Amino acid sequence: MRAQSPLGLWDILTLGVLALTACIAGYFALIFINPNSSLNLLPPGGPPTSTPTPAPATLPPTWTASPTLEATPTSTLVPTWTPLPTNTPFSLVPPTRTPKPTSTPKAPFTAISVQQVDSTIIHPDLACNWAGIGGTVVDANNSPVIGAVVVLRGSLNGKLVDLTTVTGINKEYGPSGFEFVIGNAPVASNKTLYVQLVDLSGLPLSDKVEIVTSADCTKNLVLVKFKKTR
Repeated sequence: MRAQSPLGLWDILTLGVLALTACIAGYFALIFINPNSSLNLLPPGGPPTSTPTPAPATLPPTWTASPTLEATPTSTLVPTWTPLPTNTPFSLVPPTRTPKPTSTPKAPFTAISVQQVDSTIIHPDLACNWAGIGGTVVDANNSPVIGAVVVLRGSLNGKLVDLTTVTGINKEYGPSGFEFVIGNAPVASNKTLYVQLVDLSGLPLSDKVEIVTSADCTKNLVLVKFKKTR
């Protein structure tokens, strides 16, 4: 009869695994039969939880309310209006000098006399049936100026007057005599007419001489004498 051989290493390990498997199967069988067993690591409803007990709140030994300062009402300032900034003109160009006004050249002729006379000294046959303005023009040496242009402008009795003549036509006043007929009877007016010497271009050679006429038959002729002063 052959002697029984002793258990080898692998046989011992096999027996250990079988024993461990039997233990695990028994554990699961116990948990299955009694799920609420203390051996169950995951009982129904989750693991038991402990309810923490709140610690009692404690107050400081002594609490003294600090006094509060009463707020003093302050006046609210009224907002002030700030003007918008304006653009200050600025120029890199230096200011230019303003030229002084030049004096207007003085007219070369001046009326040296203006008088109201009786027209009979020129027209003895017309008497009071005439009214007019006449005169002469001389140079600085009192020599007659022939061909000077004389104008009579303005208004008379509400009608515009614009007449032109030349000196030397009406010799009854002198070699440089001129004349304007303004009516067939004396008529009164106050500086609504003026007489003036002008050149052929119409530029003035004298200042305007304002005329005053009269309704008096002894003052129905206005005599004007021009003289060259420069």
